[in-house]
Amino acid sequence: MPHTQTTAAEVRQLDGGYARETRALLYQTYMLDPTFAYLFEAQRPGFERRVRSTVRQLVNQHFLQDQPALGLFVDDRLAAVALIAPPQRRLGITESWAWQWRMMLGTGVDGTRRYLDYHHAVQACLPSDAVHVLPLMGLHPEFKTQAMAEQLLTAVHNWCAQDLSSEGVVLDTGNPEYLHFFQRQGYTQIGEVPLGPVIEHVFFHPNPETLGYSAPLNLNG
Repeated sequence: MPHTQTTAAEVRQLDGGYARETRALLYQTYMLDPTFAYLFEAQRPGFERRVRSTVRQLVNQHFLQDQPALGLFVDDRLAAVALIAPPQRRLGITESWAWQWRMMLGTGVDGTRRYLDYHHAVQACLPSDAVHVLPLMGLHPEFKTQAMAEQLLTAVHNWCAQDLSSEGVVLDTGNPEYLHFFQRQGYTQIGEVPLGPVIEHVFFHPNPETLGYSAPLNLNG
C-alpha cells in the first residue's frame, strides 16, 4: 500500500554498501521510463534484462568511483534515491572502455551506442562545467508520492548547496508527466534532446540554496 503524502523520511548519504538496494529501486523506476523504453527497445524481447544490466553498470560504476548518492529512508527502508555527479568529480563513467564493454555485453552494440549518444547530447546542454548532475533518481513504488519526490529534490538541493563552487543542479527526463513538477520545484528547461518518439527535457536549478525541508543528513548510512 502506498504511503501517505505526509510520510517523513530520513536523509542519508549512501555508499557502495547500498548498491544492491539502489539498483533494485532504480530498476523499478527505469522499467517504466519512456527514455529507457526507446534506448533499449521495449518492443523487443529482453528489454527487462537490458534495463537491469544498464542500471547495474551505472550504479556499480558510480559507487566504484566514490561518487555521492543520497537516499531517503522510511522505517529503515530505502524509499528514494538520487545519484549525484559533482562538478569537481564528474569523471565521465561512459568514457571508460571497460564500462562500454560491459554495457555492450548486457545491452548490445546498438543499445550502448544509443545510450552514449543520449548521454553526450544531454551533457552538451549543460550551462557550464560548474554544475551538479543527477544521472539517475527514483522513488520506490510504495513511496511514490509528490511529497516524497519533493523531499528527495530538497535533500539534493541542500546537499549541493554546501558546495559554494557549484552554479546549480541539472537533471533530465523524457516523461512529460514530470515537466510541471520540476518547474514548480524551481527548475528551468535549458535544452531538448530528440530520441525517436521521445523528447528528453534538460532542466537546470540555478544557485542551489538551502530550502525548507530540514531532515537531518545522516552521513554514516
